Amino acid sequence: MKKAGHYIGPHSDKHLLYCSWENRDSLLVTKEGFLSDLRANYTELEKLGIPKERAPYFIPPFEWYNRKISQWSDDAGVQLINFTPGTGTNADYTWPELPNYRSSANILQRVLDIEQKQDSGLNGAYLLLHVGTDPRRKDKFYASIGPLIRELKRRGYTFGKLQL
Repeated sequence: MKKAGHYIGPHSDKHLLYCSWENRDSLLVTKEGFLSDLRANYTELEKLGIPKERAPYFIPPFEWYNRKISQWSDDAGVQLINFTPGTGTNADYTWPELPNYRSSANILQRVLDIEQKQDSGLNGAYLLLHVGTDPRRKDKFYASIGPLIRELKRRGYTFGKLQL
């Protein structure tokens, strides 16, 4: 990924859940715990030759955060980003036995539906895909990314990289 020029950045060292699923305002970590985990993640990235200056964007674990986490990220000098809501690509970690399971065909169709329904289509959208998923998921969505990109290009889209 690095050789191909893809962005590689922090996502948490221990994949902590920062705030309650039931009450997003309820923090489950302290600021020091958050910062310690983020620093540990950057330490691992540096071992791969990726200094913090080359990895300023941060996606919170579980893609779940609140205003306090956003503020702490800013205090730490990193820009919190997230996937575009509604696209459903973030559900590619699920497997059939989970109640929130989404098949790759379902995810692909959902992206194309969102593209058609929204006035701005997918302009500016961030699609989150997991390259590592549970082995119980046999239909890996990343195998559908080529067909999705080809279809979106056919519809006139171009793709850009995060700007550092």
